[in-house]
Amino acid sequence: MTHQADTEPTLEDTTLEETAPGDTTTGHTVAAPEYDWDGYAFDTRQVHAGETEDRSNGARIQPIAMTAGYRFDSYDDAAGRFSGEGDGLIYSRQRNPSGTVAEKRIASLEGGTEAIVVSSGQAAITAALLALAGSGERIVSTASIYSGTRVLFGRSFKRFGVSVDYVWNEADDDEWDRQITPDTKAIFTETIPNPKNDIVDIARVARVARRHGIPLVVDNTIASPFLIRPLEHGADIVVHSSTKFLSGHGAALSGTIVDGGRFDWASSTRSYPLLTDPVRPGRPSILEQYGPTAYARMTREAVVNDIGPALSPFNSFLLHQGIETLSLRMERHLSNSLTIAEWLDGHPRVDSVDYAGLPGSPYHELAERLYGGRSGSVFSVTVRGGSAGARRFLDGLRVISRMTNIGDVRSMALHPATTTHSSFTPEVRDRLGIAPGLIRLSIGIEDPTDLITDLDRALSAL
Repeated sequence: MTHQADTEPTLEDTTLEETAPGDTTTGHTVAAPEYDWDGYAFDTRQVHAGETEDRSNGARIQPIAMTAGYRFDSYDDAAGRFSGEGDGLIYSRQRNPSGTVAEKRIASLEGGTEAIVVSSGQAAITAALLALAGSGERIVSTASIYSGTRVLFGRSFKRFGVSVDYVWNEADDDEWDRQITPDTKAIFTETIPNPKNDIVDIARVARVARRHGIPLVVDNTIASPFLIRPLEHGADIVVHSSTKFLSGHGAALSGTIVDGGRFDWASSTRSYPLLTDPVRPGRPSILEQYGPTAYARMTREAVVNDIGPALSPFNSFLLHQGIETLSLRMERHLSNSLTIAEWLDGHPRVDSVDYAGLPGSPYHELAERLYGGRSGSVFSVTVRGGSAGARRFLDGLRVISRMTNIGDVRSMALHPATTTHSSFTPEVRDRLGIAPGLIRLSIGIEDPTDLITDLDRALSAL
């Protein structure tokens, strides 16, 4: 990689004839700031990718673009932007400069061609999949996924006419083959499911998707691109509830969709008309116009712009600010989680700990191979005494917050059976492993000794 300082001066470089009074050195150059972060390390890109120069005041932090709309230069400029011939901004429901910073930063970290930020993780999943499947069509998903996503599939997607079929054993090719039909338009899964930490071999699921000629959409919320980049393992599209680890501060909702730019839409045996059909008479298709960014362009225009889950400029700002410390936070999340999982695993008032980094987990080999044994910081612990034990335990916590959220710098605990999974039938809860005494933990970045003291105090009440 060649940095700007190692190259010949550019037109943007400034030649100084004299640096200070009495200094006889002349003709040296001042290097222009870097704005192309391709080739730089992850930790550098998480701080800088997506930045643009503030030509008004030279602000070092990207200004928040609080505007609903944008001026057109002329009649022809407006027509060009709406036809797709121009790339200027139209309306903040579609795109906003503050969101663009976050989009470019996340696309860089995930290794995608383009990203779209939206109002929440649920909005990201909805837009990503409705761009692919319509009424009368189907999606296949692994069964162990975030409860809110299962509710979304079973309620709103059902009303839209999109059916979702579940695979319970993602290692069983025959089960995939039974569930995938000619109407199946996408496969959906998560890298680290919530709350069971039953991690998924993305490369294996990607081979299933390739064999059937359909795109693989992966929710990477809990792992984040710090731990794994699903596109490198064969995924085609990545989604995030960027409210969680990408932001880290728990102050604002956001969601993200990342286009991998590699799926061969034109050769698929499935139909994706929003991508391959002409946009309007006499105009080429989005795929012909945009190639490796076609899916992102289509999703932004035909779903996000139509339905309207825009991310506010202020929340966009909070998102790209949070990303700047992602790797630092993740190291502490992961270290704390392994320490606490190991401690809980040996506690006499604990029945089981679902953490793939523990040697007794059926997912331990996969956790070692994919994550070096550190399988995120969201996992479950089942305490003695069933629901009564869970109640006593939760009510005894003082440092760890009782709340619904994950991926915050603060540690959190929740009882899924009576909250996130309360609308599921007992049979589905049992099959998902949501026992009456199961508690979901999201481990933050506090001192681990203080967290263990809090857990021990709560467990002593059982």
